[in-house]
Amino acid sequence: MLRVEGLVAGYGAIEALHGVDLEVDAEEAVALIGPNGAGKSTLFGVVSGLLRPWRGKVEFDGEDVTRWPAERRALAGLVLVPEGRRVFVGLSVQENLRLGAYRRVRGRHVTERANEVFDLFPRLLERRGQNAGTLSGGEQQMLAIGRALMGRPRLLLLDEPSLGLAPLAVREVTDALARLVHSGVTVALVEQNAAVAFGLASRGYLLDRGEVVTSGPVEQLRDDERVQSAYLGDTRG
Repeated sequence: MLRVEGLVAGYGAIEALHGVDLEVDAEEAVALIGPNGAGKSTLFGVVSGLLRPWRGKVEFDGEDVTRWPAERRALAGLVLVPEGRRVFVGLSVQENLRLGAYRRVRGRHVTERANEVFDLFPRLLERRGQNAGTLSGGEQQMLAIGRALMGRPRLLLLDEPSLGLAPLAVREVTDALARLVHSGVTVALVEQNAAVAFGLASRGYLLDRGEVVTSGPVEQLRDDERVQSAYLGDTRG
């Protein structure tokens, strides 16, 4: 579904990614883990089209999309849920969801798709008429994910879905994402929470200082000393 080859990117004169290679297969969940400043969000910025790479290639479903703008990638089904949620705070929950369906879903299918989101996140149904700015952080994260799902993504990119959420909200969001993964939605996520990352993904990549240090099944990564040192700290104890 996604192939990244030799990706080099950065900001100004600062190179943040140094030849990154990555693959995500259809109906697979892959976690990108690593310490702060490793380049994980930069990588997602390039994959989603928000950041132009300096060198390298991004392929989506066999097509070279390296030079495609973000909106064209989204229409093709490559959809990002950004860090910090970024919902439209002055619009209602229902209006936010409708915007997510822009140019991907039409007519009665918008209502059908919204109902699917409400099934996944019942809290949003209760608050469908409220402005997004009045929601809790967890509810806003649910809305950000729901808005992305309205566009029928073929690959869902999740940047720090549990960041800043209360434990109960983390559990609710994680349970919903697990349902998506089990239903066959292809997912790639950046996540600092080890339990969330390894609970959702079957395979992962460890990034450190803009490079892939190691990759493999999550069972293998849990026991890797480099993962323990760079990401999990003392969680083995």
